[in-house]
Amino acid sequence: MTITAPAPTTTVGTTDPDRGHARAAGIFYLVTFAASMPALFLIGPVLNNHDYILGAGQDTRVLWGCLLDFVNAIAGIGSAVALFPVMKRYKESLALGFVTSRTLEAAVIMIGVVSLVAVVTLRQDLAGAQGTDSAALATVGQALVEVRNWTFLFGPGMMPAISAILLGTLMYRSRRVPRFMPIMGLIGAPLLLTANILTVLGHNTQLSALSGIATVPVALWELSIGLYMTFKGLKPAGLNQ
Repeated sequence: MTITAPAPTTTVGTTDPDRGHARAAGIFYLVTFAASMPALFLIGPVLNNHDYILGAGQDTRVLWGCLLDFVNAIAGIGSAVALFPVMKRYKESLALGFVTSRTLEAAVIMIGVVSLVAVVTLRQDLAGAQGTDSAALATVGQALVEVRNWTFLFGPGMMPAISAILLGTLMYRSRRVPRFMPIMGLIGAPLLLTANILTVLGHNTQLSALSGIATVPVALWELSIGLYMTFKGLKPAGLNQ
């Protein structure tokens, strides 16, 4: 008599194949918040003191802020790269555009980081040294700070609006997150772009009430999807809400 071994029991898998991508993207989004906010506080002395390059300075504090901005830039790229394999199924051109926008944002941030590191280096090497033209050094230092201020406008100021349009459209079409989330991004993006364009044209400032209000919807959009993807992942593909 031939005894046939029972067939192995097959358990229907409940693991979302996109869970790893979603968790990684969510964590990267949260890292951008965790790094960028302290960085802005830490680099405050060099931004707010026009004579920083000539004074005693708080170089260690500023350099830590620059390092956190570097982390912010890398995390921004990471969030887009992690989501690309998922989002390209819905519209590859938009997904690629999202990766490009985050990469460009990171590149602009790094220009600002290098500018502030240069201020610290010049202060350490030239401030108080014999033969140094203090007025010229102060002018160079302020110019480098202004470079950083403009990179802040065109990088983390302008590019998140572009990213919100691209990723918000993908998330809205795919329904992989609750729909109110991409709606926040899609509504906030034009507001943020408008405020920043007005700043470029001299009709607004980066620290105005208008800029602050225009930043809130996109910031909430990024924070909400960061938390959602980290702790819940993405909704199953094709599931209607």
